[in-house]
Amino acid sequence: MITLHHCLSARSFRPLWMLEELGIPYELKVLPFPPRALARSFLEVNPLGTVPALFDGAVRMTESAAICQYLAARFSPRGMDVAVDEPDFGAYLNFLHFGEATLTFPQTLVLRYTHFERPERRQPQVADDYAKWFLARLKTLEPVLSTQQFLCAQRFTAADVSVGYALLLAQHLGLSERFTPAVQAYWHRLQQREAYGRAMQAQHAAAVAQGVSTVPAPDTR
Repeated sequence: MITLHHCLSARSFRPLWMLEELGIPYELKVLPFPPRALARSFLEVNPLGTVPALFDGAVRMTESAAICQYLAARFSPRGMDVAVDEPDFGAYLNFLHFGEATLTFPQTLVLRYTHFERPERRQPQVADDYAKWFLARLKTLEPVLSTQQFLCAQRFTAADVSVGYALLLAQHLGLSERFTPAVQAYWHRLQQREAYGRAMQAQHAAAVAQGVSTVPAPDTR
């Protein structure tokens, strides 16, 4: 059985959402945030001290977008995965990594300089600049989503999970009010997916059962 180490609404929500979409049995281990400080034994599982950490037999993975790609390719070829010989293979890979490298990264700086640093080290100007940076790059999705329901291949794929998490993080940060119309409609569609709802319920139930705070931790670093 797959084991996923997770903090509520952190980057590890991507593989959790994927597992629910795919209907794969898994064990969910919820950790307090940040685990490297509040669950020191986790460093024996992942020396980085970050989530996700996913184990599938001998396979060990810690990068959320890569885990999405792995799960899609292994358990949903030509479904949530896009094959090499499909016209949108390149677009699929691009959007899959766009969700993390381009859309999630700047938001981690917003978090750091508005919430995680000590009050005397907080930098409102830095946070505002990176919020604008995120929103500017998010606008590049507007023409795509104004003509199609999902990002590529005319179906829901792991790329939508990757980008969808970035939108969830933006909602936590109060940035979703500034989404462009097609992006806003897309985010609404994603939240209506049954697997998204199951993932939300699963993380909450596991946190309660394992004695972990149910206050979401929207980042992993």
